[in-house]
Amino acid sequence: MPANVPYSRYFLAAILQFQFHRALCAKLDLADRCINVRSTATEGGEKLNQMLAMGLSKPWPEALKTMTGEDKMDATAIIDYFAPLKTWLDEQNKKP
Repeated sequence: MPANVPYSRYFLAAILQFQFHRALCAKLDLADRCINVRSTATEGGEKLNQMLAMGLSKPWPEALKTMTGEDKMDATAIIDYFAPLKTWLDEQNKKP
């Protein structure tokens, strides 16, 4: 482990990243095609700003609840994100 940083931190960050992404896309009503959120004028942008404004003053479950409305991590966001790729790969694997 370089610099004594546990790899669990990176693992958990990836799960949270996809969960945040799914929440932002849902707020923007772009669930199938959401790639990036830059506007602070949207509801999703406002939620992102609220979460980031917390900084380190609040524990991460509160930031998660502010952003997603959920207080538990949910790795199904990763499955949802890659579902179109999995469908395509399944179709490709069925071909002779």
